[in-house]
Amino acid sequence: MPDDELLSSGEFSRRSRLSPKALRLYEQQGLLLPDEVDTANRYRRYRGDQLNDARLIVWLRRLDMPLGEVAAVLRAPVAQRAELLAAYWEAVEARFAAQRHLAGHVRDLVSGGRQGGYAMSHTVLTREIPAQMVLTEQRHVTPEELPAWIGAAMTRLYGAADAVGGAVAPAFVVYHGEVNHDSDGPVEVCLPVDPKTADSIDAAMREEPAHREAYVRIAKAQVAFPQILSAFEAVAGWLHDQNLPSAGAPREVYFTDFMAAGPDDEVCDIAFPM
Repeated sequence: MPDDELLSSGEFSRRSRLSPKALRLYEQQGLLLPDEVDTANRYRRYRGDQLNDARLIVWLRRLDMPLGEVAAVLRAPVAQRAELLAAYWEAVEARFAAQRHLAGHVRDLVSGGRQGGYAMSHTVLTREIPAQMVLTEQRHVTPEELPAWIGAAMTRLYGAADAVGGAVAPAFVVYHGEVNHDSDGPVEVCLPVDPKTADSIDAAMREEPAHREAYVRIAKAQVAFPQILSAFEAVAGWLHDQNLPSAGAPREVYFTDFMAAGPDDEVCDIAFPM
């Protein structure tokens, strides 16, 4: 069939294995536009060479690829399409691996496999934290947005602090609300600075009150979601067992260079004020 042959929408639907409803949807999304639309009767016609893209859409949707990413594949040069597909599938497999870990975690909980409902492998410690003046950024954020936003916010805050001598204590991330598929925080990134120089910094800031906190220390490999959940549960479970109420929002305290650390290096404390 010549590439420039025009096919009716019905014939194109049959050959592409896309329903008329799907064709209308993909037209609305700009994924698969008809080559010709009759101004009188609105009949649509497609070029024969559009069948390749139509069939590619069928296969990509069978992989549950979102329409936005399908559009990116179609816009890309043919030589780059395989790279985009590989990147998408790598992300899918990473998500499945995380969900598999989480499913095992929940299975242990519902079967009573973890005493007290939390991981006993974590050692919970306590410490006193003095009052601190902190530079701060706060945002409502989805789980997918969270890692990149934390990194970007820390970069901005460290840049602001460097102008007046730098940070005086580790940065920490405060979860004022749950971050999951049903809740978006908010989340606050904080960086302690010298109160004597705080007035000269062009950034939002507040005072973090002195408090005692319970915490566990985790390695870089344990920071990834959902592995990190067991650390939060360990501290929360310990507080419950000690009959100690939490006095503030839980937080992650990053006390070393996260990017330079190896998977087994300790990088973060999961802490609950009490």
